[in-house]
Amino acid sequence: MPQPTTGNNVSASSANNASDLNQSTTTTTTTTNNRMMIGKHNNNQNNNKHSSNNNNNNLRSNNQSANRLQQQQQQQRKDVQRNNNNNNETNSSATITTFIPEIREYLFKILVIGELGTGKTSFIKRYVHQYFSQYYRATIGVDFALKVLNWDDNILIRLQLWDIAGQERFGNMTRIYYKEAVGAFLVFDVSAPSSFNAVLKWKHDLDTKVCMADGQPIPCLLLANKCDANKEGIAADPEMLEKFCKENNFCGWFYTSAKENTNIEESAKFLVGKILQRQKHFALEDVADNDDVINLAYHNHRVSKSEKCSC
Repeated sequence: MPQPTTGNNVSASSANNASDLNQSTTTTTTTTNNRMMIGKHNNNQNNNKHSSNNNNNNLRSNNQSANRLQQQQQQQRKDVQRNNNNNNETNSSATITTFIPEIREYLFKILVIGELGTGKTSFIKRYVHQYFSQYYRATIGVDFALKVLNWDDNILIRLQLWDIAGQERFGNMTRIYYKEAVGAFLVFDVSAPSSFNAVLKWKHDLDTKVCMADGQPIPCLLLANKCDANKEGIAADPEMLEKFCKENNFCGWFYTSAKENTNIEESAKFLVGKILQRQKHFALEDVADNDDVINLAYHNHRVSKSEKCSC
């Protein structure tokens, strides 16, 4: 006989329905939770993207600021360097302007006199042009040469060397040639005693036709030329030459040789030094005279000395 299905079936059906409901609820909850998690994850990703973008923007802004700061620093360095260069140029120009010494220039007329054939022209050529030749024609009248000397940092000297002919027939013209000379070389040949015998004649002619502003003879240097040849007479005795020069008012003497270039520069430098000493002496006298008081005694003294010279 079949069993009735009332209570147990209902219970089973109810249990099944409850189970399905729980599963459905669980599924719905899980789905909802998953959706919420996905939403949070998406929100987190969006937040991360925004944060990353913000960081990139901040980094870009910082880089731009750093670049601008670096450019400003570079410009400041350039400005400082430019100012330093300008200051250095200004200081340099000021230094140059302050410390450049005043250059004094002198023009000296120097005579070269002596007998024919003593080597006057050879001496001048060697000194001015550093040149020597055994073949020279006799000088007629007078010849000229110019030599520029940088004596020191403050003095520039231009020398006019007047080569006076040694022939006797030109002796009466020497007054014109001697005019305004401040020094002289008197040349003789060590191998020709006759040229030495004429030295005093030339010295006397020089002293009577030209003199310094104070009436004193101009500095005259005796040159014992051609010393590479055999020396004869007094030229072979240096002590006798020294005594002769002191007795006859020469400022000094040298053995010279234009051929061997012996004592050419040295003798010229010696004479120019003597001339400069006289020029400085006159400059000091001029300074002493340039005041408000006229020194008549000194003026008369200078005139009386000048009267001794017929130049």
